[in-house]
Amino acid sequence: MPRVKGGTVSRARRKKTLKLAKGYFGSKHLLYRTAHEQVMRSLRYAYRDRKQLKRNMRKLWIARINAACRMNDMTYSTFMHGLKLANITMNRKMLSEIAIHDPKSFTEIVNVSKAALQK
Repeated sequence: MPRVKGGTVSRARRKKTLKLAKGYFGSKHLLYRTAHEQVMRSLRYAYRDRKQLKRNMRKLWIARINAACRMNDMTYSTFMHGLKLANITMNRKMLSEIAIHDPKSFTEIVNVSKAALQK
């Protein structure tokens, strides 16, 4: 049986992995085996953390909205319930931005929510 070396395909695959490992510490950017192990782990972390970023941002927005609501004598859960009753559909990201950059407008939104709860 003839000997098969793999040639350009194998070299290209290894170069691609080493290119992804650029900037890693120690032998992780020099040796193929350690670089490949680290790149595979890094890609797993990247996939996982893309999902976790969405979770973390939502938690941050909710914390900001809650803080702004409490400054207006209301809790987050009652505020969101009031918005639902008032048929105001605004996402948490925008609510937190309004709470940070325009507190007067946020106070008006809180008043609308309170009014919807009174009905």
